[in-house]
Amino acid sequence: MHSSKWVVLDYIRRCKNWRSFKQIHAHLLTTGLVSNDLVANNVVEYFGKSVGVVDYACDFLKHLDCRSSSFPFNTLISGYAASETPRAAVWVYRRIVSDGFLPDTFTFPAVLKSCSKFLGIKEGRQVHSVIVVMGFSSHVYAQNSLVHLYSVCGECGSASKVFDEMLVRDVVSWTCLVSGFVRTGLFDEAVALFLRMDVEPNMATFVSVLVACGRKGYLNLGKGIHGVVSKCPGEKTPLVVGNALMDMYVKCENLCEAKKVFDELREKDIVSWTCMISGLVQCKRPKEALELFCNMQYSGVEPDKIILTSVLSACASLGALHYGRWVHKYIDRRGIKWDIQIGTAMVDMYAKCGCIDMALRTFNEMASRNIITWNALLGGLAMNGHGHEVLQKFEEMTRSSSTKPNEVTFLAILTACCHSGLVDEGRRYFHQMTREPYNIFPWLEHYGCMVDLLCRAGMLDEAQNLIKTMPMTPDVLIWGAILSACQATGNVELSQEILDRLMELESQDSGAYVLLSNIYAGNKRWADVRRVRRLMKEKGIKKAPGSSVIEVNGQAHEFLVGDSSLLQKEDIHEVLSLLTNQVCLEGNFHNHS
Repeated sequence: MHSSKWVVLDYIRRCKNWRSFKQIHAHLLTTGLVSNDLVANNVVEYFGKSVGVVDYACDFLKHLDCRSSSFPFNTLISGYAASETPRAAVWVYRRIVSDGFLPDTFTFPAVLKSCSKFLGIKEGRQVHSVIVVMGFSSHVYAQNSLVHLYSVCGECGSASKVFDEMLVRDVVSWTCLVSGFVRTGLFDEAVALFLRMDVEPNMATFVSVLVACGRKGYLNLGKGIHGVVSKCPGEKTPLVVGNALMDMYVKCENLCEAKKVFDELREKDIVSWTCMISGLVQCKRPKEALELFCNMQYSGVEPDKIILTSVLSACASLGALHYGRWVHKYIDRRGIKWDIQIGTAMVDMYAKCGCIDMALRTFNEMASRNIITWNALLGGLAMNGHGHEVLQKFEEMTRSSSTKPNEVTFLAILTACCHSGLVDEGRRYFHQMTREPYNIFPWLEHYGCMVDLLCRAGMLDEAQNLIKTMPMTPDVLIWGAILSACQATGNVELSQEILDRLMELESQDSGAYVLLSNIYAGNKRWADVRRVRRLMKEKGIKKAPGSSVIEVNGQAHEFLVGDSSLLQKEDIHEVLSLLTNQVCLEGNFHNHS
């Protein structure tokens, strides 16, 4: 019997199909080995890994004495709780209880774990009631499982109630509630709870709090946690914590510290690269994002949809069409399934790179679209001067789509009207957005578009009247539009009034001051020119240098006015000189002809 037991155990471990297992089970019944604890536990472990045999498993448990040991029963529940079909754990729990099994302190955490996995709040509340009735509500494992369940299901009020009733709390108790607050967007509550902790936090606690710090911009607290983590015993910071630190610094727009953490990671996963590349794109450093993406490819890490979406955004910002096309081909070559995020980023990239035909083709081939997709197309058309096409697409969207326009949609429409000189259409859509069925409150940018549109059309009085109706203070861009109109009409007196407005704004934007200086210079008011320039100097305002970005062999190169640091500057000047001479020769040729 003893040797037979070990043979059967070996068969169970190596069993690959259900038919063979039934033969083993028959042998167990005929030999009486089914009552052996070790054999029973191995059988139950096998059941827990098998799908679709719940009834059979429960029938098997009937042959066991649940009063002598609860281990096989709890093992089966735990196996299903950890499986891809966690609902089966609840079903098994109910079935064996109806057959006479009495749950214990190890049963409830497993059942509640399964409820957490499929967000079974209703089932979890029923188990909670049983826990109270059976007198297990003061057991820390059961209480922690309840806090975790309610937190995962977004029931932070219930989680907090269980937490507050706990007589003893360990680090798991605190971490479950902190992570629950973070999961439901209650970031301040998560931070406040973390600061109340009376036990030593673990790495899971730090990860949750770092997420909260990033979302709320609590850089100093994040730095403090970084300091504590770096002093923890051990050779290196765990990767998940390193990624959380990076994410926190990126969200707080401290890319220098984020890059330092990134460089110090001994190993990097897809999350590490995604965090850093996406952060660079979000912080308007697309060139560095593309450079880091190249490094990622050399490292052998395969990009996923999230990174490719960020890379396409970087290409859109730089106008790096060649690189964007490469990403498009890469997605198709790798068979990466298109979704709304990738499709929208692709439309945005082609539109901002001036390839309207490809933007439209990509847009039309998308299986589904959302408002962000429509806004990317409308904004791209507007940017490229296709005003009438923007209005046509907007009407198409409102007629044939359930997608409802938002503030960004109308901003694209007003921008299109402004660039195409469509004054009547601009007025109509500006008023339409504030009425039924949209009821959208205009942003400062919407007013700015309308003021710019009216000023470009020479309607300076109407533009000024619109400014007076604004519920917010005009910014430097709106006054800049008025200044441009003043320059066109030679209205120096109004320009002086705008200078006073700019003084009130304490703006550091150089454009409006330079424009005002040019207006004075055009009217030979040199004393006023000197006064504006002196004012700029006193305020520390410098004219931002002009820049151009050009793509060569898939790499974006930026050129700043007056920048003499380029290694190839001599070659560049020589080529420019040749081009200038060529233009002059062609001009002379055409003049003679």
